[in-house]
Amino acid sequence: MSAKLKQLEDLLRPVVEGLGYEFWGLEYRSQGQHNLLRLYIDDAENGISIEDCEKVSRQVSGVMDVEDPIQVEYTLEVSSPGMDRPLFRLEQYAAFAGHKVQIRLRMAFEGRRKFQGLLKGIEGDEVVVVVDDHEYLLPFDSIEKASIVPVFE
Repeated sequence: MSAKLKQLEDLLRPVVEGLGYEFWGLEYRSQGQHNLLRLYIDDAENGISIEDCEKVSRQVSGVMDVEDPIQVEYTLEVSSPGMDRPLFRLEQYAAFAGHKVQIRLRMAFEGRRKFQGLLKGIEGDEVVVVVDDHEYLLPFDSIEKASIVPVFE
């Protein structure tokens, strides 16, 4: 996790949790003049409504205006993780063992950067995924992006 993401998480996690929601994770993308801060919230019992997102957005906007951790213009989005929920922390990988996942690494591992398969869980600080009957242990720190692949039956 970059220092910027850590700073934003340390600032925003207490705000989200103080409102009674689970802080699922966040993304910050800086693309020239188009900067995006996307915050994911969850509520395992009740789900997330648009009203929940609006409530968190208002509180987070106020904190961001006062603390001003992002010095440039940006767009704030507050969202539920959805069915294709992104995975941010090692414990999230453990909780979703048995689900199909899509993982992209920062650098190639055994000749590839993209893996899609069954998430078996974690071993230490590695994510265990089975792709085409081959088990991979992917270092958590090397994962650039990962998400659950929804299965519709």
